[in-house]
Amino acid sequence: MSVTTATTATTTPLPVLGRDVTVPLVTGGEVTYAALDYAASAPALQRVWDDVAAYAPYYGSVHRGAGYLSQLSTDLFENARLTVAEFLDCRAADQVVFTRSTTDSLNLLAAALPAGCEVFVFETEHHASLLPWRAARVTYLDAPRTPYQAVDTLERALAARDTTAPALVCVTGASNVTGELWPVRELAATAHAHGARIVLDAAQLAPHHPVSVQDLDVDWVAFSGHKLYAPFGSGVLAGRADWLTAAEPYLAGGGASRRVTRRTDGGVDVEWHESAARHEAGSPNVIGAYAVASACKALTEAGWDTLVARENQLIERVRAGLAEVPEVRVLSLFGDDAPRVGVLSFVVEGWNSSHFAAALSAEYGIGVRDGLFCAHPLVRTLLGGDPQTQGECGAPEAAPGEKSLNAIRVSFGAGTPDEHVDRFVAAVRELVREGATWEYRTQDGRCVPAV
Repeated sequence: MSVTTATTATTTPLPVLGRDVTVPLVTGGEVTYAALDYAASAPALQRVWDDVAAYAPYYGSVHRGAGYLSQLSTDLFENARLTVAEFLDCRAADQVVFTRSTTDSLNLLAAALPAGCEVFVFETEHHASLLPWRAARVTYLDAPRTPYQAVDTLERALAARDTTAPALVCVTGASNVTGELWPVRELAATAHAHGARIVLDAAQLAPHHPVSVQDLDVDWVAFSGHKLYAPFGSGVLAGRADWLTAAEPYLAGGGASRRVTRRTDGGVDVEWHESAARHEAGSPNVIGAYAVASACKALTEAGWDTLVARENQLIERVRAGLAEVPEVRVLSLFGDDAPRVGVLSFVVEGWNSSHFAAALSAEYGIGVRDGLFCAHPLVRTLLGGDPQTQGECGAPEAAPGEKSLNAIRVSFGAGTPDEHVDRFVAAVRELVREGATWEYRTQDGRCVPAV
């Protein structure tokens, strides 16, 4: 059993679930929901949902079952691994390990680091790639202000390291706060020139741009299915096998073990798998892996050139619209003209960010995100100051454009209609000019419409 859906390149949005969902407005009536929080979780592609629905009746346990459905599910699961490897342009000897998420993938790699490994990571990373390295010696690098400075900062840090120890560099492909593209190829070349390896956090890059392990010359790539238009809790760690094979299994249990025998002293001896199964103990998320593979196929067949070109048009519409509102400040590390994916964060003078996001939702049916975006050091750096106590909802003393800890993030992608970004820009302009029409209050630290 297989599911194939013919697709052709198009300048229209890819069909996604929820595109016709309507939501109530506090001011009365309903409106089609504008989902502009893709950086957190992108809506599932209709193609992916249809593929999963077609497979669901055939679901069975994988790898060890003799029955037809088990054999079928095993083939589907292992073919999904091959599809992901092709999507990432992996090397022949690379392994593709299915995980729960990018966070899970990077924690797996952290658990597989060889003894004495040094880790180098920029403070600009998402917490998923900033925090997993607690058992290693970590050097946190300051936020660079240009791509050149990023490479130079890494060069200087690696030049000063102990070259007898293994080393790993962790870097994002596209910022989950600013959307800016990082110089991954140049950073990889710098890492390798100093005998270090590099892992790419592609959680925000893979849904927006093609990712080639070979072209970028990275050692590992991690990404999440829920940002790649696939439902269910699934992720991927793909790359070199040696550190993974040498490490103890991430989880101990069935599937990771090839042979278990009792010893005469009453203990057990275990022979672990050397394949990706070594780190996939337990019953795997077959449907999640299949959904990721389906999304990989759908994006590839839609045509990256077309997808990127359309997204760039949406980015320019949003940037141009926000530029017309003097009270809005878009956050950036590398400058306003830096290439980026469909992720932009901003603050609005005189507004608490939580209040602004709440008004967009309640009065316009637009879903964005506010806060620190699981990248606290980066947002603090971009806002230009130390953390300050946040004021009440909408209180002027919160000073979002100066000392606020919070920002507002709008993000979009292959499934976003033009109307959604146009409505967003118009809503920002109207809110800044005329203010909110509804009263809001603080509840559990967030702004909500007052009842």
